[in-house]
Amino acid sequence: MRIAVGVTGASGAVYGYNLILLLSRLGIEVHTVYTQMGEKVLEYECGVTIKEISKHAKVYANDDLFASLASGSFKTDGMVIVPCSMHTLGALANASGGNLLTRSADVTLKEGRKLIVVPRETPVTAIHLENMLKLARGGAVILPASPAFYHKPKTLDDMVNFMLGKIMDVIGIEHRLFRRWGE
Repeated sequence: MRIAVGVTGASGAVYGYNLILLLSRLGIEVHTVYTQMGEKVLEYECGVTIKEISKHAKVYANDDLFASLASGSFKTDGMVIVPCSMHTLGALANASGGNLLTRSADVTLKEGRKLIVVPRETPVTAIHLENMLKLARGGAVILPASPAFYHKPKTLDDMVNFMLGKIMDVIGIEHRLFRRWGE
């Protein structure tokens, strides 16, 4: 299995970082692209640099439109953008492939592959909602970073793992990251 992970400058870098670690530990081939702000937020919120990420994933420069992720002939089993800033969401909704992250997402949709977008912003405006709707109509799965509480999380990791579990559910990867309703 091969999954692409895009990480933008929205708060919530822990989601992208932990997803990359989890996929890597499961033996899944991970290809990732961080926006410039995504790298800065990763370092600020998690104390981690892109060098650490490169131990777990193939990392591409966001300005490298010659990278394999930019081509539909490079097969992936899907792409997750986590967290997704409203800036990137707007670019995705308008099929703006001006950088590798947005081009890769556009390629994912045009090739009929699964694109999971995890917006991390609140409150949202009508424009944000319209962009999410546009993406959903185009085939993307909109999975807001909204952890649940029915599994009675005790730590921040429990809350992060809930969101990672929801992402894994959509990708189709079995996991035990949280206790499901009724279990």
